[in-house]
Amino acid sequence: MRRCAVWGKGCVMEQNVWLTVRGEQYFDGVPPGESELTTEGSLETTEKGLRLSYEETELTGLAGTITTFDIAPDRVILTRTGQVNSQMHFSVDRLHTSLYETPFGALTVDVRTESLRSTLTENGGELEICYEIAIEHRVMGKNAFHIKVRKK
Repeated sequence: MRRCAVWGKGCVMEQNVWLTVRGEQYFDGVPPGESELTTEGSLETTEKGLRLSYEETELTGLAGTITTFDIAPDRVILTRTGQVNSQMHFSVDRLHTSLYETPFGALTVDVRTESLRSTLTENGGELEICYEIAIEHRVMGKNAFHIKVRKK
């Protein structure tokens, strides 16, 4: 789909894509966890980079939540809205603290990005983010996202 914006530099390209989202969790004293979701989503170009969005499912434990990755050359912002509301900023060697709101209450979440790699273009590609996570300022472990995107 091609839609033109009044603001900015012209048209914004948005297309339907297939995503494979693999999440990995490594916590002290607990066997590593992994989940994988293949789903439909959207990929669009923005003035600042790319935006990748999809709806979470029961498999991820976040049903009723929309996840969006805003991808720029030096940073990624993950935003979740719906049953869970949060925003996490990923930029290598930077600490970001945010509020993670769930139906059961809110938590403070700190993320320190260890690596960030993107080969995403408007034609698809991959996004990989590895980060350390702390909840209520207590380091809990490491997480990673591995996302593959291809045109539908």
